[in-house]
Amino acid sequence: MADDIELARLIARGDAAAFRVLVDREARYLYGIAHALAGNAAEAEDLVQETFVAVLAGRFRGESSLRTWLVQILVRRAGMLRRSAWRRRVRTSLDGGQTDHPATEVATPSQTLGTEARLDLATMLECLSPEHRAVIVLREVEGLTYEEMAEALGVPRGTIESRLHRAREAMRKRFRGYLQ
Repeated sequence: MADDIELARLIARGDAAAFRVLVDREARYLYGIAHALAGNAAEAEDLVQETFVAVLAGRFRGESSLRTWLVQILVRRAGMLRRSAWRRRVRTSLDGGQTDHPATEVATPSQTLGTEARLDLATMLECLSPEHRAVIVLREVEGLTYEEMAEALGVPRGTIESRLHRAREAMRKRFRGYLQ
């Protein structure tokens, strides 16, 4: 944690080398979360880039780990992206146009999963609401604690627990018999 605070201080002072260290250390991790949340590579890359831009404009207070702070920024950016995409679809449909549904790429949230498992996980995640997808990805794929998830998502631990329970139940019901 002391290293995180020192790294953040150096970045706040404009130290480009410190910023490169942060990007090198955290970009791949953030990309995995972003890809699972966004569902495609282009949006995931944009989310990670926006997260690092926000780091330059923001201020790390040291109340959590630097990684948790980055995930919190990323999740907020993903929420903004979802809301803006939803507004565009609504606007398009109100204007009498067709909503565009680009083909989504397969999410690859964890490099340790086999190709078939990644395809299955991507399909399963698509059936969840954004809130449920976020808690599943943060807990089951990235291994965050409930406290880290609550901090990253900006909600109480109890909300994390109930969302995770509901998300798991939805997946159990929808994919019953998958492992047999």
